[in-house]
Amino acid sequence: MLNIILFGAPGAGKGTQSKELVKKYELAYISTGDILRKEMAEETALGLKAKDVINRGELLSDDLIIEIIEKAVEQAGAKGILFDGFPRTVAQAESLEKLLEHHSRHLSLVLSLEVPREELVERMLKRAKIEGRADDTEEVIQNRFREYEAKTKPVADFYQKQGVLHSVVGTGAVEEVFRRLTAEIDKVKQ
Repeated sequence: MLNIILFGAPGAGKGTQSKELVKKYELAYISTGDILRKEMAEETALGLKAKDVINRGELLSDDLIIEIIEKAVEQAGAKGILFDGFPRTVAQAESLEKLLEHHSRHLSLVLSLEVPREELVERMLKRAKIEGRADDTEEVIQNRFREYEAKTKPVADFYQKQGVLHSVVGTGAVEEVFRRLTAEIDKVKQ
């Protein structure tokens, strides 16, 4: 069973790479961003609650995110899971450990996409134009980076101490980045 976290700053390419990794390794895909966008589009209670927070570029509460993730893990297949955009805080990482253990799973590795900040901003502004995403304005992007630095970057340290963090260069053609990611996964799979 292969359980992977795809980690990186906003705009690092997690969503793009996740789709191909899920296909190649036949993994269940858990993306907090996708789940929340669906809830917001359907204007559910969760969606309305999340929309205000996300549009300010802030993170949702750990409890709310864990609730969403637990439901998704319960429905995941036996081959493994790819987590995209989760965990975003050390508290979420600690909760994920307990959650996986409860479901007789363990974390195989954390892949951290490393991309220079200037390129991240450029990617996000381009994505905003193409997809019309309200959460990708200059002001919100800068706030997302502040949130990332303060709350999410310590998650990398958490996993580094456990010896499961693998840094991968996230620049270049999509196919090149994918090859780098699969090389790291295949090392762990052996």
